[in-house]
Amino acid sequence: MARKMLVDEEMNQTNQEEAYYDFDLFVIGAGSGGVRAARFSANYGAKVGICELPFHPISSEVIGGVGGTCVIRGCVPKKILVYGAAFGSELEDARNYGWDLNEKLDFNWKKLLHKKTDEIIRLNGIYKRLLSNAGVKLFEGEGKIVGPNEVEVTQLDGTKLSYSAKHILIATGSRAHRPPIPGQELGITSDEALSLEDLPKHAVVFGGGYIAVEFASIWRGLGANVDLFFRKELPLRGFDDEMRAVVARNLEGRGINLHPQTNLTELIKTDNGIKVTTDHGEELIADVVLFATGRLPNSKRLNLEAVGVELDNTGAVKVDEYSRTSIPSIWAVGDVTNRMNLTPVALMEGTCFAKTVFGKEPSKPDYSHVPCAVFSIPPLSVVGLSEEQAIEQANGDVLVFTSTFNPMKNTVSGRQEKTVMKLVVDAETDKVLGASMCGPDAPEIMQGIAVALKCGATKAQFDSTVGIHPSAAEEFVTMRSVSRRITCSGKPKTNL
Repeated sequence: MARKMLVDEEMNQTNQEEAYYDFDLFVIGAGSGGVRAARFSANYGAKVGICELPFHPISSEVIGGVGGTCVIRGCVPKKILVYGAAFGSELEDARNYGWDLNEKLDFNWKKLLHKKTDEIIRLNGIYKRLLSNAGVKLFEGEGKIVGPNEVEVTQLDGTKLSYSAKHILIATGSRAHRPPIPGQELGITSDEALSLEDLPKHAVVFGGGYIAVEFASIWRGLGANVDLFFRKELPLRGFDDEMRAVVARNLEGRGINLHPQTNLTELIKTDNGIKVTTDHGEELIADVVLFATGRLPNSKRLNLEAVGVELDNTGAVKVDEYSRTSIPSIWAVGDVTNRMNLTPVALMEGTCFAKTVFGKEPSKPDYSHVPCAVFSIPPLSVVGLSEEQAIEQANGDVLVFTSTFNPMKNTVSGRQEKTVMKLVVDAETDKVLGASMCGPDAPEIMQGIAVALKCGATKAQFDSTVGIHPSAAEEFVTMRSVSRRITCSGKPKTNL
């Protein structure tokens, strides 16, 4: 297994020396970032190998699947369930639009689950074909690094294969975290939540992030009773506080029971279900308890510290601005680096890696103006700075423009749920620093707003843009009146 190692500085090696490696690049992890890096590197002419664990909807240390978390047990199946859950309220709203529906609407959870599984299997096949069409060699098995230029792949039958590579890329993502409380084995994570055999009648969700809020919305939309427990005063820490309050109000309006500033302390199995105890002395019985308390970098089994790759205290791989680790021949992208843990960001990092290493175009990922969405019902989407971030970073005054209105669709359906939009503007330069929206179609609208902010748009340019009427999106170009002006010195920081 020992092989001659070549130092990184020999960037202009002869063809004979380069041929010494089995691969120009070997990628461990075939999720969004790994597949993107592998394909684009191969398109630049690199000989590329990639390994991934065998497919299964629920991950573990020894099963995964080509496509990774987003495709198999994350964004894609979650969004399918969000669509399914949203139909319930849409059908209710349809009555005032003249649709005669039976009083009782039947929902078949197993049918939706089956369709969801069919779709992720289809996408798993597509990702495999993308790799094959790019000329990337796929190995099914567990990869680990045994030297600066050597990887070992353990196949399903236990056979170990060893390959040398000029460059190694770590793209193993992250895994759901379980809080260390008594009875934690009775709870589930988002992996299992996407593959439950039966729809819960009563679900407890512990966590205040986007995964918690989304699953609370899904289960409530499908008819379950839902209790959402979180540690802060409002859910979605890190988002704009005003928009967090809007989301919380919408969750309650949809019938979700919120328990702010509350921790779960113990789970106990009973004949009637899982007994949940909180630090406020509350007790309740649930069919399902979902832990949505964060994710940790998936680096434990890669043998990284043994070969000198530096990790932080969470297990994240430390990288420089080009995604290079402390070992010059080893790189890392995506959630395993714990930078900005979003699928499109992993794609960006994978693209920049390929350009830097094989495209002769050194490229740093740009983390400014990255839009994101929380697929609650209705969704929240943001780009740029929150009001709190703008105040913290501003040198001068900050202008805040807001619009709260009843969506046109709700005026007929009778649904009492407001859409809220917000722009944060630098008073001196007139530059739009951030935009937020909570309401139907928010992510679709925010993607376009992100382009404007990336181009450095000013509020005057927003104002001079002609709107599409009638639409919710036109509100972003018709907010003329300042809601508030904030002088930034001495403003206390939020702790919600």
